[in-house]
Amino acid sequence: MAIGAKVSFMKQLEKALSATITVSDMNKLMTAVADVSENFDMQEISVEEEHDDLIECFLQAIAVQGRSQKTIATYKGVIKRLMQEIRVTVRRVTVYHLRSYLAKLKEKGLKESTMEGYRQVFSSFFGWLFREGLIEKNPVVNLGSIKVPKVQKLIFSDIDMELMRQSCENVRDKAIICFLASTGCRVGELVGVNINAVDLKTLECVVTGKGNKQRTVYLDNVTAMFLRNYLSTRKDDNEALFINRSGRRFKEDGIREMLLRIEKASGVHHVHPHKFRRTLATTMAKRGMPIQVIAQILGHEKIETTMKYISMNKDDVKLKYQQYYAV
Repeated sequence: MAIGAKVSFMKQLEKALSATITVSDMNKLMTAVADVSENFDMQEISVEEEHDDLIECFLQAIAVQGRSQKTIATYKGVIKRLMQEIRVTVRRVTVYHLRSYLAKLKEKGLKESTMEGYRQVFSSFFGWLFREGLIEKNPVVNLGSIKVPKVQKLIFSDIDMELMRQSCENVRDKAIICFLASTGCRVGELVGVNINAVDLKTLECVVTGKGNKQRTVYLDNVTAMFLRNYLSTRKDDNEALFINRSGRRFKEDGIREMLLRIEKASGVHHVHPHKFRRTLATTMAKRGMPIQVIAQILGHEKIETTMKYISMNKDDVKLKYQQYYAV
């Protein structure tokens, strides 16, 4: 056993037990521990090493659960920044550490929605540690959720959609715009679609969502038309449905850059993938589609998640009330 590690261990043990046992019993215990510890190779573990070990175990656990690499990377970054800031061992983290850290983030101007996202990461991490018996108390239990101001999120209008289509540089971009609008796919799902996953006769497409779960999404006739036109221009043997100018499968950043160009050319504000998704959900809800069906189309496991995507103003709600009740 390393001398430094042994001395440190014995001192911490003596300090922890000094208030609960007699001096005589303490001496006997310390002698016994010293004798037994000679048979083991004991080394001091730094705070950083403990952090890394526990964080890595947690990340492996959520990877087994099917979380995406993007989600795992986000969790890792959030947790490591927390531990670097508070500088205590994971087992000694308290609710006060977490509150202080979040308060500092708020002072720096971090949005409430981002802070609530951080809190949810902390809840997953420390909740897992507690269930695994690696910590005695979950510090997030008494933290409480962070109230996020409700903001009416905008959706695309029919005019917005037409302006964006007219501003596309080619038929491929038009096909992508329409595909996002009619399927409500996430950008990661869009870039992962292969040509053989699309059936232009039945107007169906199989996409792979979060957790590698597959689901069927649907195309409208306009989208099918643009896809046919686009595919007729393809002379390559790439299996990807959408490819970039270099002939390679589109990446997520490439789609976002393309949408940014369309935003500037069309004058439509905030053109991003999730806005198409929110527009589809809201349109279907306004037309009376059951929320359970909308959730299935979007690939949501929880109805509460789907509700966050639906944007209805006071007039929309009043119209539905009159349609279904005040008749």
